[in-house]
Amino acid sequence: MGSTSAIFLHSLHWVTQYRENHLWLIALLPIGGFLVGLLYHIKGQNIEGGNAIWLNALRHPEQTIPFKMAPFTYIGTMVTHLLGGSAGREGAAIQMATAVSYPLAKPLNITSSEKNTLLIAAIAAGFGSVFGTPMAGAVFALEVAFISRLRYKAILPAFLAALLAHIVCMYWGVIHTQFPVVVLPNLSYITIIYCLIAAIMFGICAAIFNNAMQWTSVGFKKFVKYAPFRPLIGGVIIASAVFAMGNTTYIGLGIPTIVASFTLPLPTYTFAIKIIFTVVTLSAGFKGGEVTPLFFIGAALGNALFLIIPLPISLLAAMGFVAVFAGVSKAPLACLVMGVELFGINCAVYIVITCVIAYFIAYYIDFFTQQKLKKPQYNIFKNKQDL
Repeated sequence: MGSTSAIFLHSLHWVTQYRENHLWLIALLPIGGFLVGLLYHIKGQNIEGGNAIWLNALRHPEQTIPFKMAPFTYIGTMVTHLLGGSAGREGAAIQMATAVSYPLAKPLNITSSEKNTLLIAAIAAGFGSVFGTPMAGAVFALEVAFISRLRYKAILPAFLAALLAHIVCMYWGVIHTQFPVVVLPNLSYITIIYCLIAAIMFGICAAIFNNAMQWTSVGFKKFVKYAPFRPLIGGVIIASAVFAMGNTTYIGLGIPTIVASFTLPLPTYTFAIKIIFTVVTLSAGFKGGEVTPLFFIGAALGNALFLIIPLPISLLAAMGFVAVFAGVSKAPLACLVMGVELFGINCAVYIVITCVIAYFIAYYIDFFTQQKLKKPQYNIFKNKQDL
């Protein structure tokens, strides 16, 4: 997975640079979306579930993960980023990791319990290597795979797989994003109160994203019955918006904007526009992940909160970076570990507060909203298991 992630990340960097140098490609986003949608409609209906497939395999070891999910996911994600969709990379990385690793179960003749450990290690390796955060990758795999029952014998394989994949990925010349140093205030009661206020805002933002994804996905499926037409229509919306705005800030991964949010004031509406672009892109059926756009949304929201919350702008951006992801993914432990890996141990107190509070705020807003609508709550991994 270290080598797979390296190829994937180098490819993403290349298509992003090529798109930025040839902006006319964005006009082809509807066509690219239609072709990928047609490919999945004809040859990939059994892998359309994406993350739900490996989640189902974790809970039901007799289920299989088709190997073809790896090349299909790779192609679909590259098309999304080359032509200007707003998506991430972790969803693709995890799907590729599980699809590549799962076939090992048969020749090794391993038990059902060992299949779970194999998949957890694969998820940890994929997530940890694609972000350069091996410890967060391992915790993420354990947390998402077993929300209510942690498999202790999977802990060591998960950490070893994530660490080795990260080392191998770095060996292939992958350079992960370096974020500015986070400025920390003196810890006090008033500082904690400010953090709580920010955390509530991050949790509300996460709930808005969850519900927007739920409603928009349902809307596309309800009004556009033929699946390949959904990314076609979504592509028209995104491409038209990009050309109307005259910039590419809100498409792709958005790494430059994420980094800028730690030091420079951004327009206060930046996070909201990214939500719209990401929701339309992914709800329409384009391939990719949600995590990097969530980093963008959270960091940009933290940047905007600097206008009303007297905390350092870099700290607010760092807290938002992980807290919105915690609220959407329902994986707060992995998010706080990631925050420590990326921004340093000195940020731990602030990261813990915002991740946990944002998680609970988003969870209860989602719970009561979906109870009112009588629909299952949406989350990033299509995991309907209650806490």
